[in-house]
Amino acid sequence: MANIGSRWGSYRPSKAIWFWSCAACIVATMVVGFSWGGWVTGVTATGMASDAARGAQATLASANCVSRFNEGPDAVTQLAALKKADTYERGDFIKQGGWATMPGSTEPVPGAADICAQQLISENRPMAAKE
Repeated sequence: MANIGSRWGSYRPSKAIWFWSCAACIVATMVVGFSWGGWVTGVTATGMASDAARGAQATLASANCVSRFNEGPDAVTQLAALKKADTYERGDFIKQGGWATMPGSTEPVPGAADICAQQLISENRPMAAKE
């Protein structure tokens, strides 16, 4: 009886075994890549990029919203009204005030009003009264 080393050295696989071994390796690589390797399809990558762009746009618009809100002539009164509003109504309050609409646009940026309201509520500094 030959040892395993000599049997391994004398083994000559058929073409079918080579083909199915290669096919199994390709499938295993794809399964590992898409499951744990972070690979995505083109459609998924496009969706992820669109979501990131919308989030960045809302964040930028919310920064503008906070600035415009704080520079308003009745900012202290408006902030008090915003704090009195229910949590689910705060985004609508900001939209109705027009602060979530970027200059030159007619519609508020989606998601900006909620971020703006959250930032305004969480500010720890007292606002100085405008004269």
